Amino acid sequence: MTTRLEAEIGKRFAEDPSGRVLWWKERWWSARDVEERVEECARTLEAGGFQKGSRLAAFLPNSPLVPVLSMAAWRLGGALVPLNPKGGSEWILRTLRHVDPFAVVLGEGMESLAEEIRNEGLPVSAGSSDGFFSPVAGRRDLADQDPDIAVIFATSGTTGNPKAVPLTHGNLCDNTGAVHRTIEGFEKGRVLMNVLPNFHSLGYTVCGILPLLWGLPEAILPGFLPLKNLLDGLRKSGSGILIAVPTMLPFLLGVASKGEPLPPELKYILTGGGKLDPGLEKRFRDQFGVIIYEGYGLTECSPVVSCNPGDALRRTGTVGPALPGYSAEVRDGEGRALPPGEEGVLWLKGPSVARGYFRDPALTAERFRDGWLNTDDMVRMDGDGYITILDRVSDMIIVNGFNVYPQEVEAVIREIPGVREAVVIGISNPVSGEVPAAFVIRDEASGLDAGKIIAHCKGKLAHFKVPRKVHFVSELPLSAVGKVLKKKLREQMIR
Repeated sequence: MTTRLEAEIGKRFAEDPSGRVLWWKERWWSARDVEERVEECARTLEAGGFQKGSRLAAFLPNSPLVPVLSMAAWRLGGALVPLNPKGGSEWILRTLRHVDPFAVVLGEGMESLAEEIRNEGLPVSAGSSDGFFSPVAGRRDLADQDPDIAVIFATSGTTGNPKAVPLTHGNLCDNTGAVHRTIEGFEKGRVLMNVLPNFHSLGYTVCGILPLLWGLPEAILPGFLPLKNLLDGLRKSGSGILIAVPTMLPFLLGVASKGEPLPPELKYILTGGGKLDPGLEKRFRDQFGVIIYEGYGLTECSPVVSCNPGDALRRTGTVGPALPGYSAEVRDGEGRALPPGEEGVLWLKGPSVARGYFRDPALTAERFRDGWLNTDDMVRMDGDGYITILDRVSDMIIVNGFNVYPQEVEAVIREIPGVREAVVIGISNPVSGEVPAAFVIRDEASGLDAGKIIAHCKGKLAHFKVPRKVHFVSELPLSAVGKVLKKKLREQMIR
């Protein structure tokens, strides 16, 4: 029998109806409180015609409505499609056409977006952060109705067209269970801070669903900024673990260094979605006693693939071994498995891996083969299975036939005193095909110039890896989840 999320969460609620589940606006909701909201939302959906396999799209800030809507949809055999309200009108409308939803729930203050969606012929409901939404008569008899799907995440593919990843109840149960059992800090009862965007798989699954399933009370904040709200929320909720992207950490360190101490209950930070600077990790440990783990994942894997499992077993610079349940292979360009220590593309197989892409058989055939997923990530895996991420295949720079991994160059530049952040991209060159170019945020008082950075790189890197150009910038273009948008930097170079 297929495991269902709503059934497993329901068992937890029944065991301890008065237990703490969600912290929101400085008060705790019990399991009974959440259960009442879920029941009411499920009745509203059912009255509007929500069926098995129906897909409910949602543009919502982090709030109790997100888990409540999810559980209500699951009880009726449907799925939630959390989307980014700042994705831009064109992308939003193309994505909605692609996922073909029953209806769309919008957060407060999204009236202009509501009008555009209604003009597409889609029913719209107004959602309240406190766990309610207005009745809506939804669309029926939609295609591809699959009650096994729990959530669909949509992103822009490499062509700019929507790429949608449907994850099943089994995918999410397996992935959250493996994280809970394997990674230090996810013990039952420890409060987890839910602050990453819910339309991103790390925020939705690890911050939102894992605590509900495995008995960690979760504190919910609408977003990471302003930092004072985050620090207040961590302190007042007693949060012991924070899920973050690496770009959040310098902000936290900066505030803490100015006399705003981190709450003493905060013991662990788990990062994903980018490379963790080992120097930054050391400063958090030395100054605040906070342990930071670097993990790695993909939406197609529900999303966590690997993580350093504990402080005693950590290997700095790696993202740890794959979670239990995965088979992992490093393969060459011909698809042949490589021995430990060799560089190649990571392929994965296991119960956390999605079946394919929603309504995209061509992309599914390209990335999924015989149950294996081509991650498109260049890695090295040692004899104990610890994985070092070298780079995305699509971000790799090829100089005169030699492979240059931007993360390696970025790490060398970040060693330089006065460098706050560095990002390296490849730019076209008529002689060598491509050359590396660096975008650097520096401390104004540092006196750094391009020559010093290039000279430092020459002393540490092979000549073909040294940036040919260095651009000093005050900020970097970031996605809604804090990832650097290298595509925008390339466009900036072209302009």
